[in-house]
Amino acid sequence: MARARRGQGELEGQVLGALREAGGPVTAAWVQERLGGDLAYTTVVTILTRLLAKDVVARERQGRAFLWTPTADVARLAALRMRRLLDGERDREAVLASFVTALPPGDEQVLRALLEAAGPGRANGRNTSPSDPGGTED
Repeated sequence: MARARRGQGELEGQVLGALREAGGPVTAAWVQERLGGDLAYTTVVTILTRLLAKDVVARERQGRAFLWTPTADVARLAALRMRRLLDGERDREAVLASFVTALPPGDEQVLRALLEAAGPGRANGRNTSPSDPGGTED
């Protein structure tokens, strides 16, 4: 019986989750063993290297091997994936509008609260970035 293919980013999340459960620096072999199944060692190293490039893990050499530690959680990894998808779209406003209108009411309230907590101008459509200190109305 063939193994079901993992969804995009699912393996990265599993590897990062395993690192977070480790309680300290671990080798790629430890991660491979922890995840079990038919996952090749080279696949684990590839995923760890991708996570390193995304700045969500760190590594240090110990002898001939590397020890890996998480520097972020799975939520940050998901946020990075969301941001990368959004950055790939030409009409960001349409994508964001579609996303927000599809949110269930509870998630919408969480998003509003997070925007309010992020600081002045975020929840009312104003941009207060350093390049635009006065903000601009949408």
